Amino acid sequence: MSVWVKICGITTLDDALFTAQAGADFIGLNFYPKSKRYISPESAATLVADIRAELGDSAPLMVGVFVNAVVSDISQIYHSAGLDGVQLSGDESDAILRELRGHSFKAIRPPNFALAQEDLAYFAPTFPADERLPSVLLDASVPGEYGGTGVPAEIELARWVRENVPRLMLAGGLTPDNVAERVDFIQPWGVDVASGVEGNVPGRKDPAKVEAFIRSAKGSR
Repeated sequence: MSVWVKICGITTLDDALFTAQAGADFIGLNFYPKSKRYISPESAATLVADIRAELGDSAPLMVGVFVNAVVSDISQIYHSAGLDGVQLSGDESDAILRELRGHSFKAIRPPNFALAQEDLAYFAPTFPADERLPSVLLDASVPGEYGGTGVPAEIELARWVRENVPRLMLAGGLTPDNVAERVDFIQPWGVDVASGVEGNVPGRKDPAKVEAFIRSAKGSR
């Protein structure tokens, strides 16, 4: 089966449209105010409505990315923006995933195998049943950061996580030049990229890089 591809940190309708037309399965919208790729809930709602009006049933799934937000705010944005899923990229507990009732998945950044094992044991009961969503997203461990760093996840650790979850989405340092090799070696269910398909402006995607990334990721199986 082809790898699912998430292009994260989309901030404009133009970027969303060419990303969708290039074959992305997910578009990630970042609601963390400190992120360089932040989008306001109001702008996100307009973007989601516009891309669905343009593309209909062929529109990618729209995923909101949150960091240590309160459940009421996440739920409100999920509904008002018309999201398909929620990615929790902070220090959220399993209780928060339960409150979101199967619409969410956790991003983890374990620095070693022992902590990866702890994370999976802790979050496994909250893996979404919806097979369109990843069980968990694995990113690189960078102290003080919540993703989007461009640092690659450790390969052997990623392989171990993939063997122990139904659907692993791999993030961290992926680019059009390395994604095929990492997909072949790790065999994730999906891949996630933000900075790896940008030019000099965070949040603005490079069409050629997006197209090359998706082609390389999906053509590697």
